[in-house]
Amino acid sequence: MSADEATRVRQSVSASTSPDVLRMLANDPSVTVRASLALNPALPACVSAILAEDTDARVRTILSRKLSKLTPNLSDADRQRVQRDAVANLTAMVADAALRVRISLAEAVKDLPDGPRDIVLRLAHDPAVMVCEPVIRFSPMLTDEDLVALIATRPPASTVMAVARRPEIAETVSDAIVDSADVAAIGALLANPTAQIREATLDSLAAQSEEQTDWQGPLVRRPYLSQRAQRMLAEIVSGHLLETLSARADLDPKIAQSLRSVLKPPRPRATSEIAADEARALVQAKVRDLHAARRVNDETILSALGRNATAEVAAMLAARAEVPAAVIDRACALRSAKGIVSLAWKAGLKVQTATVLQVALAQLPPDQVLRATADGDFPLSESEMHWHLTFLDLPERRQQAWKPRRLAE
Repeated sequence: MSADEATRVRQSVSASTSPDVLRMLANDPSVTVRASLALNPALPACVSAILAEDTDARVRTILSRKLSKLTPNLSDADRQRVQRDAVANLTAMVADAALRVRISLAEAVKDLPDGPRDIVLRLAHDPAVMVCEPVIRFSPMLTDEDLVALIATRPPASTVMAVARRPEIAETVSDAIVDSADVAAIGALLANPTAQIREATLDSLAAQSEEQTDWQGPLVRRPYLSQRAQRMLAEIVSGHLLETLSARADLDPKIAQSLRSVLKPPRPRATSEIAADEARALVQAKVRDLHAARRVNDETILSALGRNATAEVAAMLAARAEVPAAVIDRACALRSAKGIVSLAWKAGLKVQTATVLQVALAQLPPDQVLRATADGDFPLSESEMHWHLTFLDLPERRQQAWKPRRLAE
């Protein structure tokens, strides 16, 4: 499936697409484009009339599902049959659609409060993170039971990570994430301030953070910590995390007094450190504004490289790829050509931009740079790129076998 076809799918489902373009898409040669068009909530009557005579029955039944809501003389049984047939047809199409089309469909339905639930579930179970993540993180149609059932299928690590980052997940979902023994996903869960986590579970994770050190930062910043967890962390963490813990408003007075006797006044920061932090904050603020305005693209990245603004480029790549800045730093420190290519692919950048990034960010010599294939595609398969993204996001020390431990009550 071509990128152009994926673009047409996005236009088809968008309520902001002009009627003239919608009319043109109603005669598109791709049945996936026409089926997506039938889902458009702002479809003009003239376009509906064209789709009603579509040569593909799946398009007609998808359109009928929507029209059945507007037809009061249909019996309940007929309305349910129309809806069932339409959803079955679109579900089959989603299963067969290429990656870029599934990504477009996921973006189209992720915010819908009322839509084809079977399609949302299908997309949530999709093995491709770029398809499942938007739906898992944002779809109001997914219930806590859906999320627990999804984790029970032992999906890819990226799927569990997406669930852990979903706003306002319930305690049952948090328990399922902890029981999955996915170290990185548990870290993301702890870093999610709106996630509801049982007190006993937090106490258990606080005890285990002596070994899983990446959990310590999110733990000391949790909105609520029991006194038991506070005591354990006070004995485990050090440095700036100890200072963060001591500054908690809910800190037990005895623990606070103990920490004050341990902590030393911080050394004055050098002027160069302050200047570096201020410069970094300015870059991050600029990139946040650009990304929010959808202006981070190949052109802006290449323009920044032309100014030798590598810090800005790294921040833009992290924003586009939706990964922590540490992942970009890790790829550059490893001088990983495959890592940079994979990040550029996840960011939706052109393969030519990926080539330039390998030289400018990872400082690779020309003979080690991965270039586009003869067909102009990325030089790695999608499965390879997913693997390298996982490797960069889950350092080797995180991949050791680990099982959750429960504290004795």
